[in-house]
Amino acid sequence: MTIGVLFVSTGGICRAPMAASVFRTFARRGRIEHLFDVASAGTFDGHVGEAPSLLAHEVTERRGYMLGAVKIRSLQPDDLARYDHPIAMDRTNLAAMRWMAPAGCTDRPQLLLRHVHEAGATDIVDPYGGSVADYERALDLIEKGCAGLMMNIVQALQKSSGQGPAG
Repeated sequence: MTIGVLFVSTGGICRAPMAASVFRTFARRGRIEHLFDVASAGTFDGHVGEAPSLLAHEVTERRGYMLGAVKIRSLQPDDLARYDHPIAMDRTNLAAMRWMAPAGCTDRPQLLLRHVHEAGATDIVDPYGGSVADYERALDLIEKGCAGLMMNIVQALQKSSGQGPAG
């Protein structure tokens, strides 16, 4: 069984590919990457086919995450039914995702920071057009959100398989 995780931001050029890279790295470090199908998309199709922003590459690679040769794609309604965890970077993305979700899937999209206790924020602010510091702040929250999401998914898997916490 593969667990689909789709990260969604506005243009799909900064936050979503950064989050996908962080999540993939966490899964690889935990030796559970085979469990996941991780992707990213944007609610706005103005960057389709482009690579993630240069600052997104720089900031994530400096922390040891690799974006690779990702090409931006736009979110499709069937993505919201196909992926187990469609994850929004902010409330605007969440609203767009719920609006376009097929019947029966409108509650499936969730905010990434929902998975962080005491995040101090609800939204991961879009750093596009901003400074390196803006990208760093976004990545700080993405790392926390991805860690919480990973923990919640692993705990749910353990419960469904009847296993206790690993340790």
